[in-house]
Amino acid sequence: MLVSLDSGASALEQFQQDLNVIGNNIANVDTVGYKSSSMNFADTFSQTLGSSAAGTMQVGTGVETSDIETKFTEGTLSSTGVASNLAINGNGFFLVQDPATGTQYVTRDGDFSVDTSGNLITSNGMQVMGFSGSSTTPTALNVNNGADTSGMDSYNFSGTGKLTVTYNDGTQAVVGQVALQNCSSPNQLVNVGNNLFSNLSAAGPLTAAVAPGASGTGTLTTSSLEESNVDLSGELTDLIVAQRAYEANAKVITTSDQVLQDLTNLGR
Repeated sequence: MLVSLDSGASALEQFQQDLNVIGNNIANVDTVGYKSSSMNFADTFSQTLGSSAAGTMQVGTGVETSDIETKFTEGTLSSTGVASNLAINGNGFFLVQDPATGTQYVTRDGDFSVDTSGNLITSNGMQVMGFSGSSTTPTALNVNNGADTSGMDSYNFSGTGKLTVTYNDGTQAVVGQVALQNCSSPNQLVNVGNNLFSNLSAAGPLTAAVAPGASGTGTLTTSSLEESNVDLSGELTDLIVAQRAYEANAKVITTSDQVLQDLTNLGR
């Protein structure tokens, strides 16, 4: 079989995967806190044909995926006017927890709300972690210290994540502070959907969760959300390049097939 058939077939498979990555980026152009991905290629094992005075003669056998890298660059921050919406200005992730299993994740999606128990939660029900009182261990952040929220008039966050509650009688109290988690190797995080990332231990947490602005984390922009970091014009350009590459490698296969057909006919 012609090596070009293998090369062309491997390229079709990899460029199909590239199209999948690009298509997913484009699909999430409006997803809050979404981080785009890019696919990197690597050549496969080369077949050695022999050697000469000029050096070793080799021919490549195709292409494979080197890695699919998540780009953790910051997206544009947009104001929403919603008190529970938070955006990280700089490094770090929100630390959230599944209330049913206790499993913790990180996210850049700050589209939070308050449930009937006063807990700050994500759009899919994960509890946002924070600090209460003098404790340095993150717990579910509650806007009213777990008390009945009927006595609360309003609440607001500061740039360092401090949660201040104003009660119906006009008094105020700082009841907690948002926790952020930073990672030394964020590309080790595993995307599990719903804007959540797992595999925190492999991503190398720099420290235990900290308040915004500490240990290399960014500060918070309140009543705002971080938009997707997808560069739509760049993705559309990449889409065209991948499509053309796919078509070119399909042509390699059809040409190789024609050559084999010609060889077969010669033997008749």
